[in-house]
Amino acid sequence: MNKRKFLGAVAALAVGATFAASVPAMAQSDYPARPIQMIVPWGAGGGTDAVGRVFASILQEELGVPVNVVNRTGGSGVVGHSAIATAKPDGYTLGVMTIEIDMMHWQGLTDLTYKDFDILAMVNADPAGLMVSADSEYKDAASLLAAIKEAPKGQFKASGTGQGGIWHLGLAGWMLSEDLAADQVTFVPSQGAAAGITDMVAGGVDMVPSSLAEGRSMIEAGKVRPLASMSAERQAMFPDVPTLKEATGSDWTLAVWRAIVAPKGLPEDVHSKLEAAVEKAYNSEEYRDFMTGRGFGMRWAGSEEATKVIAQDDENLGMVMKEAGLAKQ
Repeated sequence: MNKRKFLGAVAALAVGATFAASVPAMAQSDYPARPIQMIVPWGAGGGTDAVGRVFASILQEELGVPVNVVNRTGGSGVVGHSAIATAKPDGYTLGVMTIEIDMMHWQGLTDLTYKDFDILAMVNADPAGLMVSADSEYKDAASLLAAIKEAPKGQFKASGTGQGGIWHLGLAGWMLSEDLAADQVTFVPSQGAAAGITDMVAGGVDMVPSSLAEGRSMIEAGKVRPLASMSAERQAMFPDVPTLKEATGSDWTLAVWRAIVAPKGLPEDVHSKLEAAVEKAYNSEEYRDFMTGRGFGMRWAGSEEATKVIAQDDENLGMVMKEAGLAKQ
């Protein structure tokens, strides 16, 4: 090959390499170029499904492509969360992560943890609360706590979720923070907060530690008395209800939350575009009206802050589950 042909071949290779290198960059800059799926790890009609669907609707407008909700249920949240984590990290699969991600691996259900996701933002949080029936003799959390401490172990009863469910852990965490046994109060499993509250009003249990939002209708009807919120600050929806810190001095806090996530390993520019779109959707009037209308708590935490909150909850819940004999590891 003469010198001229050799230089021509080199130039052609350089142009080809430059073009090839530019293809991924062009593809990334054009993101999104096709529909996105939003995986919800819980059934249609529930709270997580509702949040996922309203978010998908708003993101669809922001991103300019369809965002289709897919319910992947089963395994106490394992199936759906696994489907998100194992999808290709290209920005075309998103999902709604729930606090169960911080519980299921301690229960021995999966090896999956929050570290297997790119967390874009936390978009909702509903703090645990403490409620008694309106005719209870306990008017505040301090007097209830004093009675619990004086009573034989197991005399007081609580309900509001299944055995080992999030509100059970909320109660156990509070007990531990007050230097009591995790099972000082007997937990009676129920099919959710509504069933637990109904049982409490009927006199079957003494208290329910679910979110105050779940007791809102009964509180407004004058059948339930809220004693405290397990949050760092008072809730805007219940400004007259003290925090647990104010009521008893306990530092224990807990909230169920929902976060928008993607599989681990998103390209940086796709991650940035999605986080910006999620923040814009969160700040939209449509989302605010939907959440307040449903009684859901608004909570924004960007990628970095949300990851820290979720990591701390993982540690706290693991500690409570071990103390309560609910952990398998």
